[in-house]
Parts: sequence; structure tokens; C-alpha cells
Amino acid sequence: MIEHELKATLILARSESNPQKILDLIPYSSFIGAQAKIDESGVMYWLERRPSNIGNPSLPAIHGGVIGGFLELSASIELLYFLDVASIPKVVDFSLDYLRPGRYKTIYASCSLLRQGKRVVNVAATAWQDDVSKPIATARCHFLLP
Repeated sequence: MIEHELKATLILARSESNPQKILDLIPYSSFIGAQAKIDESGVMYWLERRPSNIGNPSLPAIHGGVIGGFLELSASIELLYFLDVASIPKVVDFSLDYLRPGRYKTIYASCSLLRQGKRVVNVAATAWQDDVSKPIATARCHFLLP
């Protein structure tokens, strides 16, 4: 991706309060169907149910890799949307805990920037389905800023 295209998209996304514009730059987000919008608590991410995201057809359940990818993607967008960065940060570490099966229904996620040093940012991401107090997965992501 051309760096000036990313910079222009970040400026536009922030000015229009539309984090979906950043997601639209990343092909994987459209592949899995990730979406984002601003709500009263910050950025809300969600993943509509999609047959191609099923990992276990007998349940059916969303593939764990899709859930992990969705959380990593959400954490990246959170960082790009809220911090003054002009290029995509590198993932240093990604730790994921699966807590419940991701059933074949919409998955929601929210993120929080926990700590920002000079070059490292820690982002926590939580995914749930029906009840925010019953997460299906949590992730901790460390990013190296350029």
C-alpha cells in the first residue's frame, strides 16, 4: 500500500468518524466481512455470520483462526484510528485466549489501548456474541510503532 494513500485515508476516517474507511484498505477485512463504526463507547467492530468463516460445520462454529484474525485486525484498526501514526505498525506479540465457542452468529469486539511507550503499544481486544459479559475470546497485542 502506498504510504500517502494510508495517510490520506487515516485523515479522512478520523475527520468523518468512520473507522470503516481504514478497514476497507485491508483485503483480509473484506474477505472475512469485518466492519467497524463509532458508538457511545468508542469503536465497535463486528463480524456478520458468513458460511466461509465456519470452521466446524457440525456445531456450526466460526473458525478459531477467523476469530483470532478478526481480533488482531480490530486491534490494528484501533491503534491506527486513535494514535497519530502514518504507517502500519508491526505486530511484536499476539496472545489469544479462546473462552467459548464462536457460534454461527454475529461476533462483536471492542478494544482498548492499554499502554503506549515510545515505540511499543499494548492493545487489549475482547470478542463476544450475545452478552458482552460472556466473551468468546480475548487478545493482547503488542505493536512496534514505526
